[in-house]
Amino acid sequence: MAKRITAIPATLNPFTSTPIAHQVKRKVAGYARVSTDMEEQLTSYENQVDYYTRYIQGHPDWEFVGIYTDEGITATNTKHREGFNRMIDDALAGRIGLIITKSVSRFARNTVDTLTTVRKLKEKGVEIFFEKENIWTLDSKGELLITIMSSLAQEESRSISENTTWGKRKTFADGKSSIAFTRFLGYDKDFQINEEEAKTVRLIYKLFLTGLSYYAITKELQRQHLPTPTGAKNWRISTVKSILTNEKYKGDALLQKGYTVDFLQKKRKRNEGEIPQYYVEGHHEPIIQPETFDRVQAEIQLRYGNGKKFSGVSIFANKIKCGECGGWYGAKVWHSNDKYKKVVYQCNHKYKDGCKCGTPHVSEKEIEDLFLAALDKLCDAKEKMIENLEILHHTVISTTGFEKEREALLNEVSELEKSLRSIISRNARIATNQADYEAEYNRILEAGDYKRKIARIEELTEEMSMAQSRGERIAFFIEQLENMKECPNAFDADLWGGIVESMTVFSKDNVVFNFVGNIEVAIG
Repeated sequence: MAKRITAIPATLNPFTSTPIAHQVKRKVAGYARVSTDMEEQLTSYENQVDYYTRYIQGHPDWEFVGIYTDEGITATNTKHREGFNRMIDDALAGRIGLIITKSVSRFARNTVDTLTTVRKLKEKGVEIFFEKENIWTLDSKGELLITIMSSLAQEESRSISENTTWGKRKTFADGKSSIAFTRFLGYDKDFQINEEEAKTVRLIYKLFLTGLSYYAITKELQRQHLPTPTGAKNWRISTVKSILTNEKYKGDALLQKGYTVDFLQKKRKRNEGEIPQYYVEGHHEPIIQPETFDRVQAEIQLRYGNGKKFSGVSIFANKIKCGECGGWYGAKVWHSNDKYKKVVYQCNHKYKDGCKCGTPHVSEKEIEDLFLAALDKLCDAKEKMIENLEILHHTVISTTGFEKEREALLNEVSELEKSLRSIISRNARIATNQADYEAEYNRILEAGDYKRKIARIEELTEEMSMAQSRGERIAFFIEQLENMKECPNAFDADLWGGIVESMTVFSKDNVVFNFVGNIEVAIG
């Protein structure tokens, strides 16, 4: 007996589980996006919105849900596209059954994002129609076509990204740069100085050189109600530090400090030698004079170098010592709640752990008067002081011995690393006993004393940097002495911060100043 086969047609939609014969208007939305804010692109964007609104409303069996849009947004990933993400959420929630869009490249330029989104929507019975490619995603051949088209779109993005990167690097190599002027305090577009903001920059440098810490500077800026680079009220230590260390404020520019690692995710990384950098001197007009900028870098190294801590809550902090116990003087507020309020400095150990130092407290006015008295003595011997400081300056900045030792060590380390690269390369090409490979690797390291040499190179680098910092301070002291036509009769916070190492108090009538260059002046 011959077989007889009878086809039983499907009665339910496999995606929506609704009867096939059930006539319900399909909920349709459009998606439009342009990737730049150029005028011609915006015209295209408006045309897309108008076209898809009329296109959807022109189908009597479709219910118009709306047009979802993203304006001026790149599409290499979908994380920051609010309109797109809102549309997908609505579709998954059952408010959209069909999405109409111009093309795969308008939808997304990332293969993974495209396919993930299409499959997620497909599971919920939501279809996407890509008009340019004529692809319906619930069609049997839809996913294959999407994979091909989105891969091509992704390669287009890669090509655009690489061309843009090449153009930027060529610009850097030519010594040209731009700044994010909305977040760069003191400069507007094309490095034009914003004089109002530049006052804040100069104040930050001045406060630092008088002896204030990063934290103390933030408090002073907030007290004066000066806005941050982003216009906020509260300053961060990191912002102050960034301003004090950014070479652009002295008119130079270090180009290509960071680079984009992944063109899809736009992930950026700090350039630690992976690609070239370019340092351009005299790139634009400075806000801070180069010698002042260099003094600040030297002071940062002396205060915070090698993990040191620095108080700097006022210009007198970390400057006044107790002649009896050797401890630091700290600020104390007397009569804080009445009209007799004043700040005095006394030994921090005066009443601590049974210690009762006999050294007296000193007021800010007394400190200023004592400093002026010490300057009088410096002026009396100014010529001899300058002569001695110039000899000291030459000695301090002479790092020839350090440089020769460091260069020799760098050459030795380079040879060791060449040997290590050789056995690593051999191990990668030829099947080798890994225990033997590791033993040979460690033998080269130990025989060459690699770790000690690296540690010594770091020590020498630090010592050379500290010598440069001390040299900067001595040079500033010499300059101040040379410019003193007559002895100052008013306290100068900049001078105090720049030339005083410490002031040791033994009694009201016995104070010793230690100036930069180990110059001691006794008062009393």
